[in-house]
Amino acid sequence: MVLRPPVEPMLARAVESVPGPGVLGELAFEQKFDGYRALLFTPTDPDSRLLLQTRRGSLIQDHFPDLVAAADRLPGGLVLDGELVAWNTKVGQLSFEGLQRRTAALGRSARRLAATLPAFFIAFDILQQDGTELKNYPYRQRRVRLEALFAEHHLSTPWTLCPMTTDLLKAQQWLESWTEISGVEGIVVKAMNQPYRPGRREWYKLRKRNTTEAIIGAITGTLIRPQLLLLGRRDAVGWLRSIGRTAPLRAELARLVGGNVIAADVGHPWEGLRFASAWGSRDTLDVTLVRPELVAEISADTAVDQGGVFRHPVRFKRLRLDVTVEEVPLFGGGPSAATG
Repeated sequence: MVLRPPVEPMLARAVESVPGPGVLGELAFEQKFDGYRALLFTPTDPDSRLLLQTRRGSLIQDHFPDLVAAADRLPGGLVLDGELVAWNTKVGQLSFEGLQRRTAALGRSARRLAATLPAFFIAFDILQQDGTELKNYPYRQRRVRLEALFAEHHLSTPWTLCPMTTDLLKAQQWLESWTEISGVEGIVVKAMNQPYRPGRREWYKLRKRNTTEAIIGAITGTLIRPQLLLLGRRDAVGWLRSIGRTAPLRAELARLVGGNVIAADVGHPWEGLRFASAWGSRDTLDVTLVRPELVAEISADTAVDQGGVFRHPVRFKRLRLDVTVEEVPLFGGGPSAATG
């Protein structure tokens, strides 16, 4: 059976450490890029064209004319799984903001952006080749076929082979050093004998996390038992700007924060603002504004938008009662390290 969109991708779940080989057998480690998950389908007949499918099943190839134009380098009847990223030619690095602009543009705008924000498809799996479905093959065999595909067809930009290793020490080096590069946020762990299971969270992902500080500007829950913390940083003129929220607080941390936060006075800078329940969501949180006087130490991954806005919930570690709000990194300074 020839695979056609939509195809549900296999997923990864977040973990704190690499699962032992006794659990999964021999392991493979891939670099994890900060982009959009996408499945690529090459045409099976001359009247068809390249299709790009998002994780949720939408077709977005019309937003990426540069990838469509490069499809003639790929053989027909191919289905690849990978990450879609954009390269900002002005600053010479991967840009998630640029990728967002690419996915919103069509027609002439899409062609213009392709010149300054060219797209790349970073392939990490092959689900079909020459019209033959490969999902039930173990990862080991799929990876061999994927590497052979790149070698035999001399594939290059915009088609990129995702780096992979079976060496744990090398993977740890990637996690520590490569995540300092914009656009690389961690590693994905896969079992070498594992088939491709659409919709199943049977891969594992580890993100590099940095410790930093932010100001608590609002909470959900009650003042006695906060559930989430809404965080901010001051900009250059002293205005408190929102940078994200925490994951749900554990009971003991909720009690600690609840014993220190105070309801905001009139004139809080966030009066009238709405806060999304998740990055990119239209659902809003029911929040209580608090005096922006407390500093939180947080642990955050490297997925950060311009200005230092965290796309994923951060982890609250502790209150920094020894640090004033003036000592917190400014908005726009990026995810700066903790100050002590």
